[in-house]
Amino acid sequence: MIRLRPLIAPALLLLGIAGATFAQAEAGRRFGIAPLGRNGQNALQMAAYLGLAWLLSRTFGQLLARLRPQSRPLPKLLGDLVSALLFLTAIVSGGLLILGHGAGSALAGSGVVLALFGFAIRNVVADTLSGIALGLEAPFRIGDWVDIEGLGRGRVVEIGWRTTRLLTRDSTYVILPNSQVSRQRIVNYSAPRSEFRAQMEIKLGHATPAAEGAALLHKALREAPLIRQSPAPDVRIQAIEPDGVRYALRYWLGRFDHEWDCRDAIWREVDAALRRAGIPLPQPPVALLCPRDGGATPGAGMPAAVPVALR
Repeated sequence: MIRLRPLIAPALLLLGIAGATFAQAEAGRRFGIAPLGRNGQNALQMAAYLGLAWLLSRTFGQLLARLRPQSRPLPKLLGDLVSALLFLTAIVSGGLLILGHGAGSALAGSGVVLALFGFAIRNVVADTLSGIALGLEAPFRIGDWVDIEGLGRGRVVEIGWRTTRLLTRDSTYVILPNSQVSRQRIVNYSAPRSEFRAQMEIKLGHATPAAEGAALLHKALREAPLIRQSPAPDVRIQAIEPDGVRYALRYWLGRFDHEWDCRDAIWREVDAALRRAGIPLPQPPVALLCPRDGGATPGAGMPAAVPVALR
């Protein structure tokens, strides 16, 4: 329901201006008092424009409050932007009236001035409107850990009119224009919950049976600190390739900023488990150059040796 109290003050101002206009006209008709001059009338009209802008901005704020979702408030900057546009229109129109233009031409002139002004600050307007869109859609909130493709990854510390600010895990302060943020793919690691699943990959040689390798890696994974045991971590065989078996170690984390420490702890446990079991990692092939035929001198365009891959 719209609250009437915030609308009382601008409504009283408009009523006062209307009453003053009527009173000075009536006083001139009944008592012969000279009506207000042109400057006085222009001042009343300018005050009326400002009062109307005030009333409309308050009304828009009330409507915006009614339309907001129950789960989150709408951004305050949307109401501030509309109020600024209304008051700017009123001021420009009043200024044109004082310069001698009529009411209609003053309003038309204010529209032209606003259009030129908007073109001059189009980048600022684009960032601001993008900030409004981000506030309405709320893909992230302050405190969320996000990855904005191609721009940055970190914790959201501020969502402003023109920029969104991140603090990375290296304590680097990143300031991003909202117009760029709104055009990129956004991954929010804190929504709808802070828990998320991460994955690491490792390859073991064919000398270790796939089932045995999976069991060994799963045991090492369960012994790593920081990861959640519910849901339980698991190991999946990704592929059997010519140089070994590729495994995926999947686990759940409670907070995104623990990811690096958790990966370090898992690799330590995996390394210790492989060393205890005496399982080496597959070695990359080594290319050796062997003579093409019995040490013959190569001719023009003929290579002296051919590569042979050894493991």
